Amino acid sequence: MPDVASSAATTDATLRERYGGEVPVGIRSGVGSDDVLALLYRHRSVRRFTDEPVDDATVTAIVAAAQSAATSSNLQAWSVIEVREPARVDAIARLSGDQQFIRDAGVFLVFVADWARARHLAADRSAPADAVDYLESTLVGFVDAALAAQNAVIAAESLGLGTVYVGSVRNAPQQVAELLALPSGAFPVVGLGIGHPDPADAAGIKPRLPQSVVRHRERYRPVESAEVERYDEAVRAYYRTQQQDRGWLQGVLARVRDRSGLHGRHTMRAALRRRGLASR
Repeated sequence: MPDVASSAATTDATLRERYGGEVPVGIRSGVGSDDVLALLYRHRSVRRFTDEPVDDATVTAIVAAAQSAATSSNLQAWSVIEVREPARVDAIARLSGDQQFIRDAGVFLVFVADWARARHLAADRSAPADAVDYLESTLVGFVDAALAAQNAVIAAESLGLGTVYVGSVRNAPQQVAELLALPSGAFPVVGLGIGHPDPADAAGIKPRLPQSVVRHRERYRPVESAEVERYDEAVRAYYRTQQQDRGWLQGVLARVRDRSGLHGRHTMRAALRRRGLASR
């Protein structure tokens, strides 16, 4: 039988890492011993992988989990492109900030908002597909793809694999789309590197904002500077373990300061139109 007390203690330790030293008040004793919750609590991005491959059967299981995610009206307005060919992976890496971990992952998946399939089905039946042109449809495709990707992350981590999201596939969406032969109406939403974590990787569980900042009861409550400053120090303490000197606030302020923080994505509306998603 599993040692429930030991499991709960381990989960408490994980939560202390997740919240920069404190377990959130109100978490019922023992609730964290649940295996699924424990898996979610210890999520981290992995950017260092071994050269051990990720086999096809494993990817098939991960995609099955992705397909089990919620989807708006069962439209399933997403697809996923599995990329393994080294030259293609390298090209995606170069277009996505030249990040080496994309090349090092055992497999790279690109989750796609996909209205091309519905358009094709409508055209085959001589039916209109005018609703695809509206912003709501674009949002549905992006949300569906994101939900599927998150299920894939959970599935991969449950199998002992590491994952890392790559939003920078949107830095050059047209070029990425061409590399993947995406038809009009299909747009790359997010990449996902999956592989076997390098055991020498020292990266840990990065602290998140306290629930008092992100959880609102009945009505939105403006953030209090003191709460964020305490969190910023927790993030700085985490990064010091990685031999880095940075906090959370400086990243937020740099991201919202001007369009340079968007890394070319300030042209997203034009990119969506070019990819056949007018988003009116």
